[in-house]
Amino acid sequence: MSTFEPTVFVVDDDQAVRRFLCGLIASVDIPVESYASAQDFLDSYESGRPGCLLLDIRMPGMSGLELQQELDRRAIDLPVIILTGHGNVQVAVNAMKAGAVDFVEKPFNNELLLDRIQRALSDSVKVRETRLEQEEIKARMARLTPREREVLERVIAGDTNKGVARRLGISDKTVELHRSRVMEKMKAGSLAALVKMVSAVRIS
Repeated sequence: MSTFEPTVFVVDDDQAVRRFLCGLIASVDIPVESYASAQDFLDSYESGRPGCLLLDIRMPGMSGLELQQELDRRAIDLPVIILTGHGNVQVAVNAMKAGAVDFVEKPFNNELLLDRIQRALSDSVKVRETRLEQEEIKARMARLTPREREVLERVIAGDTNKGVARRLGISDKTVELHRSRVMEKMKAGSLAALVKMVSAVRIS
């Protein structure tokens, strides 16, 4: 598991803006990295690192919106906060429709920006924890035998042990044995916990 701290990734072609933002964010002890272009960020970013992206919408080369599209294509789920100049609000709205979580107009209020960054970082950590939990549940399910998986499906569908035995053509005792192994392999303390695990993975 990665031990990276949640980091703010600043992507802006204006060096003065990058320097200011880095100083502001570092002043509240949040790790921050800056990039002069969308491509520089993509070349450096290591998949899975938690954090948020503070992104200028208008840049030479790959635009902020194009970077969002590339992040989506690569299944990188960093929250994106758009920085936009006065008069570009519609562009920022379009970026939010494409998945950005927020936008801030330049010149911005420092406290407001920091508050939104903190919120985005918190969301990033939650998303990452959820993804790791789902990956662990999938790994547990993969360790089930075909028969255990059949029992799992019937149990979470609400069948009793007798009902499972009747459907699968096996004895009640055999169902109890498979059910016990399913609960153990899935690390489920109760039927409700088992249903919640499987449902969370399938909904995602």
